Amino acid sequence: MRRILSILLENEPGSLSRIVGLFSQRAYNIDSLTVGTTDDNTLSRITITTQGDDRIVEQITKQVNKLVDVLKVIDLTDMPNIERELLLVKVYAKDEVTRASVTRIADVYSGAIIDMGKQSYTLQLISNAEKIESFLDMLRHETDIVELVRSGAVGIGRGDKALKG
Repeated sequence: MRRILSILLENEPGSLSRIVGLFSQRAYNIDSLTVGTTDDNTLSRITITTQGDDRIVEQITKQVNKLVDVLKVIDLTDMPNIERELLLVKVYAKDEVTRASVTRIADVYSGAIIDMGKQSYTLQLISNAEKIESFLDMLRHETDIVELVRSGAVGIGRGDKALKG
């Protein structure tokens, strides 16, 4: 099962490497990893997506919590949350038919064409992982993908509760 962990930690050199090292030492795979400072520049927030059952995620959470720099860890999967990921994808758009088709797909998925070349379009989509996969499948049916990059998930719980130190 796909899990989304949100970790609040002190913004210190080596903090991120200790988190990643913990996953690596215990042979847990990280599907995606995003990190950035919070409204308090002394704190960072990491969002990690991984695969695992409840027992594995509970073990990961306990081990991450033991690290000195970590203030709090929550599993967003178990609560109402909002998840987003950024996709940038460059596709071939050689002729008018392909360009019209790619434009229509971008419109349906609320994506944007952010660059045009002589034979390519670069598109942007901000959404959850499922919608991004669907968007990519539709593009693959219409044209060839030249290049793509994904940010990895970021997530936040819904409602009034907040991950604060």
